[in-house]
This record gives sequence, C-alpha cells and structure tokens, in this order.
Amino acid sequence: MARTKEFDPDAVLQRAMELFWEKGYEATSMADLVEHLGIGRASLYATFGGKRELYLKAYDRYLENGIDFVGLLSQPGPVLPAVRALVERYAEEAAQDELRRGCLVVNTAVELAPHDQTLARRVEASWDFVEATLTSALARARAQGELTAEKNPRALARFLLTLMQGMRVIGKGSSDPARLRDTAEQALSVLA
Repeated sequence: MARTKEFDPDAVLQRAMELFWEKGYEATSMADLVEHLGIGRASLYATFGGKRELYLKAYDRYLENGIDFVGLLSQPGPVLPAVRALVERYAEEAAQDELRRGCLVVNTAVELAPHDQTLARRVEASWDFVEATLTSALARARAQGELTAEKNPRALARFLLTLMQGMRVIGKGSSDPARLRDTAEQALSVLA
C-alpha cells in the first residue's frame, strides 16, 4: 500500500521558491532545503527530484505568481496609463523589497544562465513574453494616437523591459527609493 504524503507539495514548492529567491541557487544547499522545507531528503527527492529540478519548478512557480502583463496591458481604452502603472509598479516593488531579493528571473540570468542553457532559454522566454506583450500594447497605443507615428513599439518595449529588469537589480543594492522613482519618471518621459 502506497503511503500518503504528510506534507502539501504546493506549499513546500512555494517555500522552496522563496528560499532560492532569497539565497540563490548555489548558496542553497540540500541541507538548507531540508531544514527550510521541513521535509526529509528522501521525500524531497521523491516529490521534486534533485535540487536542480526543484529549482526549475520553483522558477516556474515564480513566473506563475508574477505580474499579469496581458491582463494589465490589454484593457480596452488608453494604453499608456497602463504602461506607466506597470513601470511605476516595478519601481515601487523594487524600492520596497526589504529582503533585497530582486527578481528571480534576473537573479537566474545573472547566476545560472551563463552556464546553464536550459535556464538561459527560460529566462529568454520570460523576457520575450514581456517584450511581446509590451510591443503589442505600444503598437495599440500608437494606433490609437497615444504615441507618435515615429515611435517604434518594439524598440520602446525593449527599452522598458531592460529598464524594469534593471530597476530590480538596483533595488537589490540600493536603499534609496527616490533613485527608482526618478528613473521610472525619466524613462516614462520617452512615451510622451
């Protein structure tokens, strides 16, 4: 007879995501995971696989919990207020990141993507999605007359993606929220 799990895999995955997000992949040992997750090593392996497999699942969980770009940017009506709200939200979240965790996608890009092609592709796919969503929204803004005809929606989307990810990096090391607010304000001036 098969034993039933004595823990909630979903809750354990959430805690694993938070630990990896806070400490990073390399600095998180299996002993750290066992202690933080409150489950035995054998249960961890049986449920999630090894540390790398758990990290991949935690990364996917992070993306699932992320900002709903499509929902935010596809509302009917003017687009630029939603784009502004998105950029301002990134600045605010980065400024309020008391644990200085940053963004798990950015952290993965810096720590693991240079030598892990699977994670490099996942990071790139995440950024491609954000860029495509922003490009579509900005193209709609241009079609609605919110942006001038010479503004390139794809180039603006790439600029905003780089800005938002950069704000997450700055938020990891800066205790000055004005730095991020000023950056967002200046960046948004290119949309006018």
